[in-house]
Amino acid sequence: MSYARVFAVGLLGVTGHIVEVEADLSQGLPVVTLTGLPDTALHEARDRVRAAVVNSGQSWPNRRITVNLLPAALPKHGSGFDLAIATALLAGAGELPVEALDKVVVLGELGLDGQVRAVRGVLPMVAAAVRAGLTEVIVPLANAREAAVVPGVTVRAVDSLRRLIAYVRGQDELLEPPPHEPGPPPAGPDLADVAGQEMGRYGLEVAAAGGHHLAMFGAPGAGKTMLAERLPSILPELDDEAALEVTALQSIAGVLPPDGQLLRRPPYQAPHHTASAAAIVGGGSGLARPGAMSLAHRGVLFLDEAAEFLSATLQALRQPLETGRVRLARSQGTTEFPAQVQLVLASNPCPCASPAGDQHCTCPRVVRRRYLAKLSGPLLDRIDIRLTLAPLTAAQLTVSSAPSPSSAEVGARVAAARAAAGARWAADGWRVNAGVPGQVLRRPPWRLPASDTAVLRESLDKGLLSARGYDRVLRLAWTIADLDGRTRPTRAEVNEAIQLRMGDRNG
Repeated sequence: MSYARVFAVGLLGVTGHIVEVEADLSQGLPVVTLTGLPDTALHEARDRVRAAVVNSGQSWPNRRITVNLLPAALPKHGSGFDLAIATALLAGAGELPVEALDKVVVLGELGLDGQVRAVRGVLPMVAAAVRAGLTEVIVPLANAREAAVVPGVTVRAVDSLRRLIAYVRGQDELLEPPPHEPGPPPAGPDLADVAGQEMGRYGLEVAAAGGHHLAMFGAPGAGKTMLAERLPSILPELDDEAALEVTALQSIAGVLPPDGQLLRRPPYQAPHHTASAAAIVGGGSGLARPGAMSLAHRGVLFLDEAAEFLSATLQALRQPLETGRVRLARSQGTTEFPAQVQLVLASNPCPCASPAGDQHCTCPRVVRRRYLAKLSGPLLDRIDIRLTLAPLTAAQLTVSSAPSPSSAEVGARVAAARAAAGARWAADGWRVNAGVPGQVLRRPPWRLPASDTAVLRESLDKGLLSARGYDRVLRLAWTIADLDGRTRPTRAEVNEAIQLRMGDRNG
């Protein structure tokens, strides 16, 4: 037999596509030709596969070898096709009974010594195989736990090409995924550690309950970073669907923890202020890779010292914040990644950043205005809650008082509020109030009485709020009502939402 076919999976963004790896061996000058839009790493598979086959004790067929990756119009990238190419090639040469791998997906990178090494993105690859009806996969041993997370699939692990060859010939067995040994969950920062800043703590709770974006301004040491770091600790755990999405993104980026289990805690990303736009929203040559915004999907993206970021980097956030997705067009194709994040910004009010706040600021007014101008109006218009935190006093730091509520206590209130919102919007598929379209809240049966929204409408007419800001205040009001246990917001909740939105109240 001079032809064989083995299944693999290629990734385009976070979407997996079944790829048929065909190998045809014919008479002619010994050469290996690889077709089907392979990238540079895939072109180099010819040399890796040849060395791996020879070092696994097999003879290399000195014939004209054509390896084709179908569908040919789909760009292929990475080294995850190595094992499938080697298997198809040996089967085409008559060294392996290809029937043993019928409807089996084969994934893995080959070392020159024939060892099978881990690859990125195994979880979304295996999920794509299951969707296509292929329920048996062979993956590198280091990826076996990750692959086993996907329901409805039989996972076999392999550590070397030699073992796979013996298995196909019926001479040996493949490995089972290593058992998962769950350890205690890592202890994260607790909200009880934050001294004072009652308004900051309340704003954080409202943001968590409704999935709202948050901006905090104030002098150094006021607690902006501490509050932001503790936002994930009061968010509910991810459900199965969200956990699969988050884990798949971490797998593609190659940052999945070694245990390969589903990530249940909302992710947290805090890139340095020198990060480029590509590092934040995603990018790179060829097909783009996910950035910090996608790695924070279903979690928190925290930009500390936000005014120090490049303006172009901050402006790149605007469209993904509205759509919840990052769409990156490159010469080799367009890639799309999910990016439903809670954005948290923190900034000092000026470059001198006096610990005493405005009282001892040495910056001229024009310098202060220029410093915060990087946080443009269109970007801030997408921020639901804006807080100005006052400097802490000695009494707040040193005088013993009743302990602050812990993350567990606040998290329970957040979970109850989210449950109320989820039940209200379940029929429409919205998870939190921040995701509800504004026109829904402005129409019956959810439209609030005119007497309750009088101040809100007046702020819109005076130009103090944009139309987007009007809708975001309504969403905030519903979240505040959920935290208070009310079925609908009243005038009090609307006015409080306006204050949170306008940043009129200090901590």
